[in-house]
Amino acid sequence: MEQAYKNEPFALYEKKFKALADQKRLEILHLICRHQTVCVGDLSEMINMPQSKLSYHLKILLDAELILKETKGTWSYYSFNKREMNQLLSEELCGLFTSRCSEEK
Repeated sequence: MEQAYKNEPFALYEKKFKALADQKRLEILHLICRHQTVCVGDLSEMINMPQSKLSYHLKILLDAELILKETKGTWSYYSFNKREMNQLLSEELCGLFTSRCSEEK
């Protein structure tokens, strides 16, 4: 049982880095960061991807806590989880998502 507890943080980081280890998800993160908050319909058009495929990628990013989701009526809005990304990535790598995303609000 103790071994499982020791591996728990590794499993959490594995999930986060697996979410980042995909070019499409990195592109999605970049777009979310650039627009600060974006609805799934607009994001689907920006990335030229059907909502069903986009939802798959967004779920992985959400499960890894790299993005946040807010539902307003029937629309879902996504934003960059600055706190989580700042803890996870180096300053240089965070720069890929623009300096605006590194700033706390």
